[in-house]
Amino acid sequence: MKRTLNKQSVLAVGMGTWHMGDDPAKEKAEIDALQAGIKAGAAVIDTAEMYGEGNAETLVGKAIQPFTRGNLYLISKVYPWNASADELPKALDRSLARLGTDYLDLYLLHWRGDVPLAETVDALEAAKASGKIRAWGVSNFDVADMEELLRLENGDQCAANQVLYNLGARGIEYDLLPWQAEAEIPVIAYSPIAQGDRLGHHFKNDEVLKELAEAKGCTIFQLLLAWTLRQPHVLAIPQTSDSLHMLQNIEAAKIIFSKSELAAIDARFPAPTKKQPLAMI
Repeated sequence: MKRTLNKQSVLAVGMGTWHMGDDPAKEKAEIDALQAGIKAGAAVIDTAEMYGEGNAETLVGKAIQPFTRGNLYLISKVYPWNASADELPKALDRSLARLGTDYLDLYLLHWRGDVPLAETVDALEAAKASGKIRAWGVSNFDVADMEELLRLENGDQCAANQVLYNLGARGIEYDLLPWQAEAEIPVIAYSPIAQGDRLGHHFKNDEVLKELAEAKGCTIFQLLLAWTLRQPHVLAIPQTSDSLHMLQNIEAAKIIFSKSELAAIDARFPAPTKKQPLAMI
């Protein structure tokens, strides 16, 4: 299952790196997991200067060393307070140095801050013109934010919006998801399986999901991941430090749902019927 980001075809399952690189004792397992994902065909690696204040970017830089850069799709994100004309180029250079590369495939504004959006867009366009990024986008933007963005000069160059999306956080289905589909701006779903938290444990013990996973011969977390990918313009970036789980995540892209199966999930976990505040973590 493929998706298109900035005219580049990539596997619909990418790799998140939040919380990676912080514990030296876990470094080998984290690098092994990322490398297993790359070898299995995943190209997208998502990171940010915020993650461990650069530790995740440094880890990714180590993990990608043996691989051909052109076969990878690297995403990083800039802090809102570094998204000014003066600070964004410096933040970008720091991220590139930690990653050990001379360009990013996609550079995202992590969330909105006090820097005027028009100034950030200009800085991102300048970074693109310099060749240090191939494309730019945003993260944690709701419909009103996206509409404001697209009214700006060059705002229509936004290549993606990365937001929280999983079976327990369906709010974007009411308006943002269809809006982006209409605008042909891909959604990058972070925390798509809510694994490891209270919500993840709730899913793991749900009888409807357990029965469906058993029928499909997959884990519940594979089921949850595949569910986010039922939308043709959604790419998911689950995070794992376990090589086996990484391979299971990639295999989840092959799972297809029937209409009746999706209806059973909807009956258990209903879609939103009104506007909800944009969920963020």
